[in-house]
Amino acid sequence: MASLLRATPLFAIHGVALDVETTGLDVRRARMIEIAAIHLDRGSLDGANAFHSLIATDAPVPAAASAVHGLDSAALTGAPDFTILFDGIAQFLAGRVVVGHTIGFDIAMLRREAERIGRGFEAPPALDIRLLAQLAEPGLPSYSLEALGSWLGIPPQERHRALGDARAAGLVFLALAPRLRERGIRTVGEAISASRRVTDAMTAAAPPAWELHSPAGADDPLPKLDSYPYRHRVREVMREKPAIVAPQTALAEALRIMARERLSSVFVGRAEAALEGLAILTERDVLRAIARDGAAALAQPAAACATRPLLAVPADAFLYRAIGRMSRHGVRHLAVSGPDNALVGVVTTRDLLQLRASAAVALGDDIDSAPDLPALATAWARLPVVARALLTEDVPARTIAAVIAREVGALTRRAAMLAEAELAAGEAGPAPCPYTVLVLGSAGRGESLLAMDQDNAIVFAEGEPDGPADRWFAALGRRMTRILDEVGVPLCKGGVMASEPDFRGSVATWRRRIGQWLSRSSPKDLLNVDIFFDFLPVYGDLAIAEQLWRGAWLAAREQTIFLKLLAESAGEPAQGLGLLGGIRTEEDGRIDLKRNGLKDIVATARLLALHQGAPGRATQERLAALAASGAGGGEDLAAFADDHALLLSAILQQQVADIAAGQPPSNRVVPGILGKRRQRELKQALGRLAILPELRRNRLGG
Repeated sequence: MASLLRATPLFAIHGVALDVETTGLDVRRARMIEIAAIHLDRGSLDGANAFHSLIATDAPVPAAASAVHGLDSAALTGAPDFTILFDGIAQFLAGRVVVGHTIGFDIAMLRREAERIGRGFEAPPALDIRLLAQLAEPGLPSYSLEALGSWLGIPPQERHRALGDARAAGLVFLALAPRLRERGIRTVGEAISASRRVTDAMTAAAPPAWELHSPAGADDPLPKLDSYPYRHRVREVMREKPAIVAPQTALAEALRIMARERLSSVFVGRAEAALEGLAILTERDVLRAIARDGAAALAQPAAACATRPLLAVPADAFLYRAIGRMSRHGVRHLAVSGPDNALVGVVTTRDLLQLRASAAVALGDDIDSAPDLPALATAWARLPVVARALLTEDVPARTIAAVIAREVGALTRRAAMLAEAELAAGEAGPAPCPYTVLVLGSAGRGESLLAMDQDNAIVFAEGEPDGPADRWFAALGRRMTRILDEVGVPLCKGGVMASEPDFRGSVATWRRRIGQWLSRSSPKDLLNVDIFFDFLPVYGDLAIAEQLWRGAWLAAREQTIFLKLLAESAGEPAQGLGLLGGIRTEEDGRIDLKRNGLKDIVATARLLALHQGAPGRATQERLAALAASGAGGGEDLAAFADDHALLLSAILQQQVADIAAGQPPSNRVVPGILGKRRQRELKQALGRLAILPELRRNRLGG
């Protein structure tokens, strides 16, 4: 699938390192006499999965060629013909990104040999490490395979033989991946696009093998995607007030309750217990007990037959999350949790009868269960594909943004879990006290798009700055943010990350910090407020975050002077329109719609929500609450809600197109991509921004 391939991080590719040896360098006349390929999986060369063979040929091996690779006609005696090898080669390369040094030549030779035996050969997607090295380090004196190995500290391999060169090419590629990431080239698509721009591209004898070749229609990733699971949340279909029976309740009594209430399951445990203290008893559990013990099973306590651990999904999760979890674990029931991790409902396959778990639907659960970085990166790479499919299905952009934000939170949670496990297994040991991980900004609001960087924080129960607990959480923050960066969410240039002291601390430290922000109100403090007040807990002790959240909103509402300073710091909106009313674009024909529009609407909604004391998270939710408050400006606020949706949609549409073209996504949009009607709507939205300062002043009382 070309779209998924383009979004895959370089270090996590499903690839193969390839090299061939030939009788010469002219593709039209040369013959292939040796081939080697080694699978690249999970960020390493898989030496156990290698394909290597000499190849018989009726052509002579020139002395000049033999002097390079040491192969002559005698060495090829008894080797198989290419006709015999072709199917095995094709199968070994199938579905993989081919990596090699001047790889265009190798692929051109494969195509030529296939033509000689009357077989078709579709060139696979490929990455040339010579071109990638030029992108990673433009000033190297040589880009030969030997020079690249020496530069990267790779031990010498058997040179000018296919297996040694394939191994060397694979190792060079793996070493280049983090260097390319530092240059902003993270994915296969971005590497392909950047390679095209390298001036010393491949020669005419080796056509551009780095092009992505896909069967017709393969670039439409989910043509039959059912968008319903992405539009609706678990709370809309769950059964509320699920039945709970005591652990010692006889199985027969539990079965009578299920029959009377027409239930397929009951929960087992104390009614006031959190999810961790509950189990679930389903019809299948009862049948298994009877099949094992006969009628005597009905006298057994329900706890003896119930299933643990209890699988759950949050009530505000999108339905695709529930579907994916059921599919992965092969279950028909999920507990539904509320904000305090209490049981609030149950959702079953019967509730989701018309929905099925596709590869896209399973995305969320694949992130949740990824055992390591390559698996996490592979799952994360599917997100742009899902976004593109949902956009094609006319799912509203703000709903897609909420899906993306949900997965940003899931990715952050999984990164924290992997980092925590690494620390616990090492000298640092387990966490010194309860803590929670937060996502901030757009991820906290549920408004993430595909051009993102990290905004996260850690709150722990107790400990002073630079004390033992703080140092443990500093290590956790560094590892967590590095994992996110490697997977595909870049480090925040502004340092809004749990690895930094300003965004890590105990509950007491955070309370002091928030108090200083509200009373001191320096420009940096005001910026921190903008980011922090949209936070959402995604991992750990969520009660810690809930207390901090409510206390922070209450404190901010009481600081009138602070709120007015916050309004002044927002300033005048950027001028997105020119003197004649046209959309003001930069030299490349694009306009940054985050800077010109989106940030002003988001900041105004947050500010006025703080003033009113309505701590909703999403901008749409805040604007709706403000419009319904009766404090004035309701029509303008409703219009800004529509404008916010339009800006999200325009940016997302451009990001999807840029990713498909192998370009890093950004917030910069070519207006022409929107069509004439939406361009007119965009002009109206950009023009309406001018009234935001007055709206803020009116609401704040001067």
